[in-house]
Amino acid sequence: MNSDVLRWLQAQLGADTDANDLTARYERLHSAKAVALEVLHERLAALVAEPLKVTVNGVVTIDNSANVTALERRAAQISDERAPDDPSTTGDDLLTTVQLCARRRR
Repeated sequence: MNSDVLRWLQAQLGADTDANDLTARYERLHSAKAVALEVLHERLAALVAEPLKVTVNGVVTIDNSANVTALERRAAQISDERAPDDPSTTGDDLLTTVQLCARRRR
């Protein structure tokens, strides 16, 4: 994994995300986007495994449902955007086909 991919992953997942963990995942999955989605899905699963809302009457309320929504939204955004190692970002997509038509003579 090159430094551009690592920086992109840390920008998507947070700078405190372990680079060694990201590198190991990248070696296994061979895609930055797959790594980012796997990490986000693990975070989402950890949130959903616990009660989303806990209330102690008159003392405190903890509600993680907004965090679940934010993680789902972030995963959708990552799925839609291009990662630095996507094959379509290598410049090959810059080639286009142009149909030439003869101009009318004057």
